[in-house]
Amino acid sequence: MNKRTKLSLAIITIGSFFGVLSSTLMSTALPSIMKTFSITTSMGQWLTNGYILVNALMIPTSAYLLKKFSFKKLYLFFSTIFLLGTIFGALSQQYVFLITGRMIQAIGAGVMMPLVNVSAMNSATRHNQGKIMGIIGLAFNFAPVIGPTMSGFVLSVLSWRYLFILVIPFTAINIILSIIFLTNDHQETKLKFNTKGLILSSLGLLFLLYGLSNIGTTDFLTFNIGGATLIGIVILVLFVLTQRHDESPFINFKIFNYKQYNIAVIINMILMVTMYSNSIIIPILVQNVMHYSALQSGLVVLPGATFTAIMSPISGRLYDRFGVKRLVISGLIIDCIGTGLQSFTTLSTPILIVTLGQTIRQMGLCQVLIPIQTQALASIPNKILPDGVATYNTLRQVAASFGTALLVGIISMSTRANPGNYLASELAGIKIGFVVSLLMIVVCLVMTHWLVSRNAVE
Repeated sequence: MNKRTKLSLAIITIGSFFGVLSSTLMSTALPSIMKTFSITTSMGQWLTNGYILVNALMIPTSAYLLKKFSFKKLYLFFSTIFLLGTIFGALSQQYVFLITGRMIQAIGAGVMMPLVNVSAMNSATRHNQGKIMGIIGLAFNFAPVIGPTMSGFVLSVLSWRYLFILVIPFTAINIILSIIFLTNDHQETKLKFNTKGLILSSLGLLFLLYGLSNIGTTDFLTFNIGGATLIGIVILVLFVLTQRHDESPFINFKIFNYKQYNIAVIINMILMVTMYSNSIIIPILVQNVMHYSALQSGLVVLPGATFTAIMSPISGRLYDRFGVKRLVISGLIIDCIGTGLQSFTTLSTPILIVTLGQTIRQMGLCQVLIPIQTQALASIPNKILPDGVATYNTLRQVAASFGTALLVGIISMSTRANPGNYLASELAGIKIGFVVSLLMIVVCLVMTHWLVSRNAVE
């Protein structure tokens, strides 16, 4: 890899870092934003849920865009959209405009992230795939973890608007550097646009993620949850059936002919459920149950986030040296230990123990996420790599939404079962959430039996 390619990859990775970071920045700021605009919690949650939803809708489209247009044009266009959304959010005087700014941000970030994956895998050789994916893993795995901590620090001295304002100069500088240094190393091609595929995938994901995001707000047997989720699943099944026999499919489902890709995708989805449910659990546990501040809540995840930043490149190098199996097994065992420790949390548990459990979990996760993603993308041919990246990241977002919804649903059921003691019932729901996560990690451990040590294309 020459210096120009390394510089290009660094620029788009840094830009994507802010896109991923923005997905979790708002969660800690929710109480402040609710007060500013006099809105309910359910309305405020759409700052995060809506971002994830729109982000997920854009990712499948990236498969088509990455095959048709040059990387430089795509990155400049969608990073500019992200910048415009950030400016819009910073200037918003009404909640509807704030939500609009978040949606515009998500449109830009939704294409920037897959672009980084494809560019990295195209630039890497068989012997340094893990190293390259480990470096860009800082954007995908470190950013969402550090988001609440950064948000807590900012909110302790400034208003929530600075969560947008502080991103603006970094994104603007990144765009200028992109104009100067990015190379057009990907030729544009003529490609038929699959309108039917776009409509079906977008509608299916829209209904599915909308239904999942509403879990815990009302009864399951309502349109907002059960109805929307069922409609989404039916439309997505129809999407898969129609695209399998299409000459120019919106997503090439031949990616699922590769066993290692399938196993890696399933393990990643399960871990995303546990990771994103935990991102909801920790603030609720620390702030609502243990009565610490938003800043202290952010500090609980800081050691784990720091470890993720250090270990992401290292885990990639270890993948190149040892392969996927040993890394994933040892990482999942560490994750089990941390989650098991968290499941024993009580009202009298010291905050340092909660921090320790969270840090151990992150130590395990960062040893798994980079190798498992590299395994997935290295196991499919380059010609269908955009489809593999788009599908991998879309399913990651669906799992993230499901993880959030699962935890909210568990806590809601727990509080409804014991309405007389809200604090105790909320803690009980949180502990159940930890146990469910532990069981899911054990399932992932079982699935490692089918991982192969060398990531050869089958």
